[in-house]
Amino acid sequence: MRDWPTGRLLSTASRMVEHAWLEALNALGLSHAGLIVLHLLESGPSTQVDLAAQARVEAQTMSRTLNRLEREGFVRRSADLSDRRRRLVERTTEGAEVFHRARRIEAELFPEVPDLPGLREALLGIIGRSTAARRAE
Repeated sequence: MRDWPTGRLLSTASRMVEHAWLEALNALGLSHAGLIVLHLLESGPSTQVDLAAQARVEAQTMSRTLNRLEREGFVRRSADLSDRRRRLVERTTEGAEVFHRARRIEAELFPEVPDLPGLREALLGIIGRSTAARRAE
């Protein structure tokens, strides 16, 4: 593996972390999409439309994610008192707890990374440059 190209190493590491991450989230009753929603709701209630836009998914996809989170008791939907046509989504106490447990598990998946903030910055750079290159095509 030491002589593998960096792209292959990154891809292999990504798959391994993704499998461990999905297994850990499943044990909590969460999906990756559900975790994203719980993170977005950390700043307070939001509408389904706004959540979909922030997560960069279609409204129908967000609806399915919210249905599952609601069944698990992690979010609740209610009428917006300022506009009864809108429904607000908010994280429940259980949703906040499972979100924080998931964040602790995330930290456990990377115990041997000596410079996790540096790795995060490098990954963000790779993603940013790759996204810009794809948009330019």
